[in-house]
Amino acid sequence: MAQSFQFDLVSPERRLAEMEATEVQIPGSDGDMTAMADHAPTITTLRPGLLAVTHGGGTDEFVVVGGFAEIGGGVTVLAEQAMPRAEVTQEVFDALLGEARKAEENAADVDEAAKAVADVIAVGERLGLAARG
Repeated sequence: MAQSFQFDLVSPERRLAEMEATEVQIPGSDGDMTAMADHAPTITTLRPGLLAVTHGGGTDEFVVVGGFAEIGGGVTVLAEQAMPRAEVTQEVFDALLGEARKAEENAADVDEAAKAVADVIAVGERLGLAARG
């Protein structure tokens, strides 16, 4: 059985998870990564994506937008926005996509902002939601 470690996920609004995990899949800005017990200490910024936490009871998924993850003895994720996958309705997805598109209009780094919009659209597709407008 895989070794477990402490996992915490916090957004400005609430603590979303606090549990013993065996694996955390993180949508890092430089690419997806999987953290497991004894992972090398790392800090990464987050891009919009699905964060998956495997634990003794199965796997929980969360949509995260922005923030960072710290890996070292455990995994702590401080997200600008985060919510359980089940809470992401078409209406919530439309709002996330609208925020990303608005940020793209005002961005100094147009390529990075366009990537964020594409990442939000990809999250919606994984959840079976359509990008409208």
